[in-house]
Amino acid sequence: MNDRIELRVFTEPQQGATYTDLLRVARCAESAGYGAFFRSDHYLKMGSVSGLPGPTDAWVTLGGIARETSTIRLGTLVTAGTFRLPGPLAITVAQVDEMSGGRVDLGLGTGWYAEEHAAYGVPFPPLAERFDRFEEQLEIITGLWGTPEGETFDYEGRHYQISDSPALPKPVQRPRPPLVLGGKGKKRTPELAARFADEFNLPFVDMETAAEQFERVDRAAVAAGRRAGDILRSAALVLCVGRDEPEVARRAAAIGREVPELRENGLAGTPGEIVDRIGQWRERTGVRRLYLQVLDLADLDHLELVASEVAPQLG
Repeated sequence: MNDRIELRVFTEPQQGATYTDLLRVARCAESAGYGAFFRSDHYLKMGSVSGLPGPTDAWVTLGGIARETSTIRLGTLVTAGTFRLPGPLAITVAQVDEMSGGRVDLGLGTGWYAEEHAAYGVPFPPLAERFDRFEEQLEIITGLWGTPEGETFDYEGRHYQISDSPALPKPVQRPRPPLVLGGKGKKRTPELAARFADEFNLPFVDMETAAEQFERVDRAAVAAGRRAGDILRSAALVLCVGRDEPEVARRAAAIGREVPELRENGLAGTPGEIVDRIGQWRERTGVRRLYLQVLDLADLDHLELVASEVAPQLG
């Protein structure tokens, strides 16, 4: 088995980015050899940044980038279940999958950021209801994609009902695009991952927390009749790499963070330090994929540095 760690680029455009900014990063990531370009799905900035010029829609963005790239995979970390009805979301993702030639991953979650829902008039049910809806959304999306052409799909849930759907269009990828789930919940989250996930992602947690949750997911997968290890393990970590200490400090300052904090909670330091840190993550947690949260989208040299001096050492 190939034990090489795959590196993916992960952006947070609600903090302030245009479509053009994101396309530039995606093209850079593709030419540098990253495995994927992902973006968050948020409609409101976080923290003290201005957020200008304002949010961009995740799937509109990915549809555009799909037509202007050719090899890099594209996806969300993660689409908020509160933002879209499951039937139309299945159509949207299938369409972007066709537009990309089969390069889409769907990351899907319950939605969590109450303020963005209030800011744009999106209903925000209590957590238990969001999880109930999330389960039904997963059943519907996979059910629509998995219905053979020429047959119809019906679903009777508490929150969603579907009648006599032609279940079209189908994604290019068969049986469907990979599904990425994640989160720290100790019971329902692993159970849903065991039923639906191809990949389980943990963003911005420490190694011990990640290792414990990955084990819960594996146990739930075995209980559901799958094999331990069937669900790919991944993590998301903020990136701050420099050729030397002054460059590390400059990049930390550009995103409003402190170097010691980033070294503890993310991937910060020189290329050699990053290789060692990734090795620790792989040994302790079994991750096969890392999403590098890139917050300064104008600094393309940052991505190129990691591609040239970190990625080749991750065999």
